[in-house]
Amino acid sequence: MALVPYEETAGVGLRAFHKPLATFSFANHRIQIRQDWRQLGVAAVVWDAAIVLSTYLEMGAVELRGCSAVELGAGTGLVGIVAALLGGGI
Repeated sequence: MALVPYEETAGVGLRAFHKPLATFSFANHRIQIRQDWRQLGVAAVVWDAAIVLSTYLEMGAVELRGCSAVELGAGTGLVGIVAALLGGGI
């Protein structure tokens, strides 16, 4: 485990977490997710890992049609939304 100090004014890469709306395109759908880092913290932002995993699922690496899926991640639920759009029952 690592502890990484967070400062709002530090890195450029963290700015995306402070935008109130994150927009994505997966499974021929436009997905908009509201983010609220200031009030809800790390659980209320779309993490890069969710985007990577959603892209992986969209590429067809895992067949989701007819399967049940449970997302046990932390964050806004983007992966679960994408899995459902790709045919996985949640």
